[in-house]
Amino acid sequence: MPHTDFLSPIPATMRAIALLEPNEQIDLSELELPVPEIVDNELLIKVEYVGLNPVDAYFAKQGFCKWQYPHTLGLDAVGVVVKARKGIFPEIGSRVMWHGNIGEQGVLSEYAKVPNYAVSLIPDEVTFSDAAVLPCAGMSALIALDKLQLTEGDSILIEAGAGAVGQFAIQFAKQRGATVFTTASKRNHKLVKKLGADAVFDYTDKKLSEKIKKELGPQGFDAVLDSIGGETTVRNVELMRFCGRIACLNPLPKFEQELMFRRAPNIGIVSLGGAWLANSLCAQQRMSFMGNLLLENMAQGTLMIPAITAVKFDAKSISNALNMQVNGGFTGKQIVQINHT
Repeated sequence: MPHTDFLSPIPATMRAIALLEPNEQIDLSELELPVPEIVDNELLIKVEYVGLNPVDAYFAKQGFCKWQYPHTLGLDAVGVVVKARKGIFPEIGSRVMWHGNIGEQGVLSEYAKVPNYAVSLIPDEVTFSDAAVLPCAGMSALIALDKLQLTEGDSILIEAGAGAVGQFAIQFAKQRGATVFTTASKRNHKLVKKLGADAVFDYTDKKLSEKIKKELGPQGFDAVLDSIGGETTVRNVELMRFCGRIACLNPLPKFEQELMFRRAPNIGIVSLGGAWLANSLCAQQRMSFMGNLLLENMAQGTLMIPAITAVKFDAKSISNALNMQVNGGFTGKQIVQINHT
């Protein structure tokens, strides 16, 4: 049912947190920008919460080839539809969630626009703040498990189980009947066990591979979800069975040919942004379907979300939060509540 208590006159300008140019310090600025104009099947959303992700921090430092500056950061958002063309669904007043187009202006602003086919409707049972946690991490986990063709009885290694992607992946892998191995710091072993992990290993252990092999046995993993990259990916291919499956969230390292022939891995790349960059309407609509699945699980109480850390809607607080993402060791999810003027 549409919510009308959020509706008010739409201003001409809005506050936004923007990147003036890429910089190693992730030094952001607060700007006053025009409220976006919508066309065709676009929706204008009054943004309520924005979820921060490691990809936001990465591109704040490195920049992105399609960006013009100043660039408003942020990809994950929830809010209320406040403007749409006649006959466009969802209607004005609807509560929605989405993962935005990495090639266009982001969502760390009071208002944002998005195509109607890319949003998911938020059930009344789910709060804005909880929904803001879901898009990037939850969708990445779902895409990875689909690429891995994970089925009942499979063994899977999920790297960084205490990270947001890892936490969602553990739960969905268990729903599919897999045996889940994961890595995490010692302080997070209890957390990932609670989520359903069958075996947990300290990622700092110098004998990590040996301990995994001892627990797993000689057969190797059927599947690996690798959110780390680099030498970790090489090690994980070594731990797989012949013709096993690996889904990677980061760029691939250079592999030795001998390892490739000996393991013959089926490698899948997880790229949410690719749905927009490839201009794939089907992939963009799929994000809406995945969002609906995540929200349905939340509404039914069958999905636990990472612990939430609140971040103020100002340039300094968001800069500090993104730097924390870069420095690593962060468990949970940072969300920004958009305070409207």
